[in-house]
Amino acid sequence: MYPNVQAYDRGVMFNPDGRLFQVEYAKEAVRKGATSIGMIAEDAVVFVAHKNIVEPLAVPITIQKVFKVDVHIGATYSGMVADGLHIIDMARSSTQNHRLIYDEIKSVESLAKGVSAYMMQATQYGGMRPYAVSLLLGGIDSEPRLFEIEPGASFLGYTADAIGVGKKVATEILIKEYKKNMRLDDTISLGIKILKKISEEKLTADSIDIGYVKAGSAFVMMSPDKLAGYL
Repeated sequence: MYPNVQAYDRGVMFNPDGRLFQVEYAKEAVRKGATSIGMIAEDAVVFVAHKNIVEPLAVPITIQKVFKVDVHIGATYSGMVADGLHIIDMARSSTQNHRLIYDEIKSVESLAKGVSAYMMQATQYGGMRPYAVSLLLGGIDSEPRLFEIEPGASFLGYTADAIGVGKKVATEILIKEYKKNMRLDDTISLGIKILKKISEEKLTADSIDIGYVKAGSAFVMMSPDKLAGYL
């Protein structure tokens, strides 16, 4: 045991074992967040997320978990809501600025690197805390791409991934049942199947967000009426 262990709890500082406690706490907040899933389908990237509405009088439409970032990019998050919304807004600004300056769309990987670099600042400076959010960022530029960016600011590409409280169960199902080049409808059905397995309550069209982007088309947020057909 090292002396003054609590000193490493007061800021973003390595302890003698090479651990950043504040980053670990942020990851724990993500592990308690509602489950979000991202998958690459045949010429598409799909996002399926659970809203986990706990307030009985809440208006479901005011709670959002899947977002359009740019015409060719979408995202979802798990973790602290305010942090998630802030990072989504930052990603949107990044794609808009790139379009204004260079008159072209920003690649998915370049955006993932930019978001990662932005989040990394919160792991390096005093007076800041890491963002308590993991982000699934995906879209289509030259091909479908999907990335996860976690509170420690590392990012990794995936064909299918899950974040949040149901990550372990969702990953096990994805390993068994996800296949490359799945049809869009089959991918959406798999995502809903996973959320049904994880959720303790009956899923409704108001408790799920689904969005996708297809090659040659703009990002689509699925309406509750259409989503209900999958339940």
